Amino acid sequence: MPDTVVVFAGGAPPGSRALAAVPPGGTIVGADRGAEHALDCGLHVDAAVGDFDSISPMALEALAHAGTRIVRHPAAKDATDLELALDEAMALEPRRILLVGGVAGRLDHLLGELSLLAADAYAAVELDAVLGDAVIDVVRRERTLVDDVGTLISLLPLHGPAVGVTTSGLAYPLNGETLTPGSSRGSSNVFAEREARVSVERGVLLAVRPGESTI
Repeated sequence: MPDTVVVFAGGAPPGSRALAAVPPGGTIVGADRGAEHALDCGLHVDAAVGDFDSISPMALEALAHAGTRIVRHPAAKDATDLELALDEAMALEPRRILLVGGVAGRLDHLLGELSLLAADAYAAVELDAVLGDAVIDVVRRERTLVDDVGTLISLLPLHGPAVGVTTSGLAYPLNGETLTPGSSRGSSNVFAEREARVSVERGVLLAVRPGESTI
C-alpha cells in the first residue's frame, strides 16, 4: 500500500507550487489529460483514468509504452474523470491522497473538484489539494496545519454544517462553533503562529489557503 497517491487533475496544468508538493517516488494517478501533465513533468504515471477525450493520442501511446495502467471509461458515464481517478486512488488504500492541478478553465469544473474533496467516499483518507497557488486541506475531526505567520486561511463547511469547530494558532479563534454553508463566519482568518490546529466534532471543512490564485 502506498503512503501517498498523487492524483493529477485534467484541465490546466499544475503550477510550480503544486509540483513542489509531489512527494518523490509517490504513486501517481492521472485523470485523463492529468496523466499527460504528469508525463510532461517527467513523472512515471502508474494509472491513467478516464474517457481520454482531452489527452493527446501521442501522450496516451507514450503512457502505455511506459507501462502505465490504462483504465478506460466510456464517454457517456455518471462520474467525472476526476472522480473516477480519485476512486482509483482509493482502491490502492493509501494513507493520504494529494490532488494537484491548475485553476484556469471552467468554473463548474473547479466547484465540482472542491465538492468532491469533501465527499463521504474519501472520508477514510487524509485528503489535500494544491490547485494553482491555493492549498486546500480537508478537515474531518482534526488537522494540524503549518504555514508562515500572516498566511490567509478560510474554513469553509461543505455538504452541511460543521459542528463544534475549534481552532488554535489562528488570529481569530473559534471555540466549539457551528459553521454553516452560506455563512462567511470562517472566512479570511490568519495564521498567528506557525502551527495551527483545526478540529470539528461533526461535519467536514475545507481549510483553504488561497495564495495568489485567481479564477
